[in-house]
Amino acid sequence: MNTTTYALGSLDITVSDWEGDRAFLLLHGGGGPLTMAGFAQLLSQREGARVLLPTHPGFAGTPRPDELVSTRALAAAYVALLESLDLTGVTLVGNSFGGWLAAEIALLGSDRVTGLVIVNAVGIDVPGHPPTSVAGLSAIELAELSFHDPSLSPAARGDAPKPDIGALIAYAGPTMSDPTLLERLASIAVPTRVLWGESDGIVDVDFGRAFAAAIPGASFTLVPRAGHLPQVETPEQLLAAIVS
Repeated sequence: MNTTTYALGSLDITVSDWEGDRAFLLLHGGGGPLTMAGFAQLLSQREGARVLLPTHPGFAGTPRPDELVSTRALAAAYVALLESLDLTGVTLVGNSFGGWLAAEIALLGSDRVTGLVIVNAVGIDVPGHPPTSVAGLSAIELAELSFHDPSLSPAARGDAPKPDIGALIAYAGPTMSDPTLLERLASIAVPTRVLWGESDGIVDVDFGRAFAAAIPGASFTLVPRAGHLPQVETPEQLLAAIVS
């Protein structure tokens, strides 16, 4: 695995890159790149895939330009990154905020993107199913909402990454949603899988079903014994669901 920082105009994006063949772009949520790193390594080792895991600017101590203030703007930056790297046949895999971001990238219609996997995403408004606010929660409280079995969470081991709430709000806004997104999802034109940990206490299963129903031809699959972060809690099951 190599880590490189790419300059795209005034924007720097740091990317961890596992060498391989078929390309996957993994997009993390508010917990930062550490929530995807183990799964990135597993995907590379098992599938011989090239896996790219960027750190969204502003997360993990990286700089974020003042003008980069929306999920759509970040999505455009990642399309520019794919162009710069001349990648083709890319499958996007996004969890939580990263799932919303992956959908926004797909909506830009780049022919470099050929598949989309959305895992316990946020971003849409579903009447009667608002996301649970995580503002001010302790690591243990957050684990109770995020894991099917909180005893398996990093918080239970005392090494939970601290969410970059400030960076997240800069992109997603205080409501963690875009009221236009649900309708716009109908324009996604690549094969899409929506995967949902069955025990998610942040965005529930009906929220996930609404996400899938809005995307033409998308499949919806529950991941058993998983919460908001299946790539951390049940990585083998998530991998099987993605590559099957």
